[in-house]
Amino acid sequence: MDTMWRNTTVKSSMTMTLTTPLINARFRVLCASLLLMLPAMRAHAQGGVPTMPGSGASGSATAGPAAVPSLASKMSASSQGALPGILPKDFSLLRIEPGDLLSVNVYDTPELTDAYRVDPEGELKLPLCGKVKVEGLTSAEVATLLEATLKDRQILNQPQVNVDVQQYAGQYVIVLGEVASPGRVNVMGPTTLSEVLSQAGGPTALAGPHIKIRHDGDASVPELDAIYTRSSSNQQTGSILVRPGDTVVVPRAGVVYVLGAVTRPGGYLMQEDGKLNVAQALAMSGGTVLQARTGGLRVIRRNPDGSVLDFALSYDGIANGSQNPLQLQAEDIVYVPVSKLKATLLDATSIISSAVSAGIYTTR
Repeated sequence: MDTMWRNTTVKSSMTMTLTTPLINARFRVLCASLLLMLPAMRAHAQGGVPTMPGSGASGSATAGPAAVPSLASKMSASSQGALPGILPKDFSLLRIEPGDLLSVNVYDTPELTDAYRVDPEGELKLPLCGKVKVEGLTSAEVATLLEATLKDRQILNQPQVNVDVQQYAGQYVIVLGEVASPGRVNVMGPTTLSEVLSQAGGPTALAGPHIKIRHDGDASVPELDAIYTRSSSNQQTGSILVRPGDTVVVPRAGVVYVLGAVTRPGGYLMQEDGKLNVAQALAMSGGTVLQARTGGLRVIRRNPDGSVLDFALSYDGIANGSQNPLQLQAEDIVYVPVSKLKATLLDATSIISSAVSAGIYTTR
């Protein structure tokens, strides 16, 4: 019995002695495998591309994605310290402009792979290639042009070039007038008028229905007049394209003054479509008061040449439909007299002077 226990003990100790190095070797292999997998696991968790050991950037196929900046990096590089920019729908069709920074990646040729700035003449200067005109081309067209240039000048037999815009030069549209945030709006290409207005905070309550667009400060090109109303779908602003360098002006709506025997005398904006008649203006002012002489309604209009027109109207006739309400123009004055005596003594000049101190009201 004692001999059997000793044999069992010896066998157990020999088994542990033999298997312990084997376990340690397997544990070391497992740890080494985990260490090799750790960079790939980290890159996968961060949404990046894992870099395997021994895969250098010289001439390897995996070097391409690393050399092409992401869309987020392009946006941050082109708008650092600037206002929010507008990215067109078709980003690949953006044209190269002077001042753009291009990332040129020539396959298996690190001597030519670099970032190059487009000069004021719209040309790109590469080593051994000289100057190449790239202004007005897309990034894909620039890549094709560089491949042809490298081959024609016998620099490379079968060049493979990838071009990406690393940084766009400052391109903007100036928005002035009745918008929430007038100033520069960064754009990267032709953008719809509605998008530009939204970047400027949108038109204010004092904005008129006509928006002026001046193309690139060129006086020979006529201004474009776009219609903007709050009561329609504004399809025109969604179809008109504004280009970098243009100026968008949102003028203030015209003002019509309603004075005299009304509930709330003052100035009222011609907001909806820029059209307003006498009946609508009186309704916006709260209507006439009890002491008003509705038969002596007058509209005072000053012409650009300085002459003054005085229209005599009948509020009762407009109310019963026997007289059509007069269509008003900007700066017209609607005056409702109080009594027959005061209406006779008050001339058009004194009515115009009383409009200077009138308050301005909006319908929003």
